[in-house]
Amino acid sequence: MLTERHLQIFIALAEEQHFGDAARVVGITQPPLSQGLRRLEALVGAKLFERGQGRVELTSAGAALLPYARRALTSMEELHQAAVARDPEGPEIRLGLAPEVPPSAGAAVAAASGAVIPGSRVTVVSAPTSSLVGQVSAGRLTLAVVQHPAVLDGLEAGAITLLPTWALVPTSAIPDDGADVKLRQLSGLPVAVRPRAEAPAARDLFLDTLALHRPDGGTVVVTDERAGLAMAAAGQVIVVTADPALSAPGVGRHRLLDDPLPLRLRLAWSRTRTPFLRPTDAMTQLTNALATP
Repeated sequence: MLTERHLQIFIALAEEQHFGDAARVVGITQPPLSQGLRRLEALVGAKLFERGQGRVELTSAGAALLPYARRALTSMEELHQAAVARDPEGPEIRLGLAPEVPPSAGAAVAAASGAVIPGSRVTVVSAPTSSLVGQVSAGRLTLAVVQHPAVLDGLEAGAITLLPTWALVPTSAIPDDGADVKLRQLSGLPVAVRPRAEAPAARDLFLDTLALHRPDGGTVVVTDERAGLAMAAAGQVIVVTADPALSAPGVGRHRLLDDPLPLRLRLAWSRTRTPFLRPTDAMTQLTNALATP
């Protein structure tokens, strides 16, 4: 069956004339793009491109079919937009949030998402960055707030937002006087971190920076910030968080001098899967909401 994705692959390859560039435009990696092209050529019964050294050129059959493919893809996009416009419940914006996103920031982005498209429905899920990227690529999410850096596999991304962080330290280790501290002062207890698989690149950057400023003390893996906070209250760990409301008795909150460990966040979306969101305006509004909850 000829699908919208087949048409996107065909048109992207015709315009970019390069497998890697076309894959980034479509929002997939190169192997599934090549597989999609083979299926398309089997469906139409003709060779559409001449291949060589990563670059491609249209065959005579491909050049003849390209105008029809453009018109077919335009018609499909118009059909999607018409269906969204006539949905009595309004278009659905499926928003994903990494667990590290502070509740106030996540709420601000969700509110801004609903304001961008009047009458829209916003649904929100929370999942690790690695999962969110895959869900946006597959079209199961409209957009997501993910940790930076991350491998986005051809997705579009907004500006990087830096949120300040605090160290939550057991008062048995440092008096709860609210004073700013340096990472080097936080010795003797491990720092709570989430599993690396949830956001490998972002976790590596965090650990490298932590090791540079605090060569001793180590880390301990926790399932989430609530578990980390409970362990901090028990005098076992230090938690670095961007959530201004996270607190517990027996745990002091200290601003880290020079902010060496900011939480780096950005919006990610698929250019080919967001027909009712324009990156130049809507995404700017959402990025601003993330920065100023």
